[in-house]
Amino acid sequence: MKISEWLKQASNELADDLLPSPRLDAEIILAHTIRHPRTYLHAHPDEEISMRTEDIANARLELRKDRVPVAYIIGHKEFYGRRFQVTPAVLIPRPESEELISSLKQILPNTSALPNIGTKRLVDIGTGSGCLGISAKLEIPELDVALVDTSRHALTVAEKNANLLGAELETFVSDVLTSYPYSPDIIVANLPYVDRSWDQSPELASEPAEALYAEDRGLAIIKRCIEQAAGRSKPGAFLLLEADSRQLDDIHAFAKKHGFSELSRGEFSITLQLG
Repeated sequence: MKISEWLKQASNELADDLLPSPRLDAEIILAHTIRHPRTYLHAHPDEEISMRTEDIANARLELRKDRVPVAYIIGHKEFYGRRFQVTPAVLIPRPESEELISSLKQILPNTSALPNIGTKRLVDIGTGSGCLGISAKLEIPELDVALVDTSRHALTVAEKNANLLGAELETFVSDVLTSYPYSPDIIVANLPYVDRSWDQSPELASEPAEALYAEDRGLAIIKRCIEQAAGRSKPGAFLLLEADSRQLDDIHAFAKKHGFSELSRGEFSITLQLG
């Protein structure tokens, strides 16, 4: 079968199953299978693919038809211009999470108002693949970064990504800040915030539930993070949280009771400061 023929057939099958981006998914799967960029497919539409390659591509296509996310099928996802390895042990990095890195780069010049405590400590709570903490370290190398997660499997993925991308940092198995040994100056966190009553994409069934869902309308773990951050951080410390836009007012109100003021918010994030 030629490249163009496989892509047409695969795109039609995905479209029949109502996948949202059938052609793109087919191209990504085949490009990954033949170990060439997608541009190669466009430049060589009449190239024959071997039966072995076709079998592998078809198996991956069946996974996609079963609503397995493309990132799990090919084993990686782009985030903030870098490739992060992913497995079903970690949440797939989302473009909306990049808001936290953009917010971090906006507030960092203001950290001169903090007491003179030397290197600024940043902790990425619920790190998963490590995309937030690693991106922070690579964008702002002077930060002392630690990655925290309750899952040892997730931290193994994060540590691999740190090594592949050349980010020097620490990792800790910890429930929020419970086992983190320092006083953080900056906390970034994409914690579970999905309420199970919300409408959900079928793809979410493939991702780790413990990284997605929380009680109390999705706010239980975020509230615990705010409480612990208030008790463990010094005045002037920053807390950057990802959340659904419907939750930001409630987060602001709860954080205010614990000494935080709101500095800014985006479509999927809120930036708070203690004191």
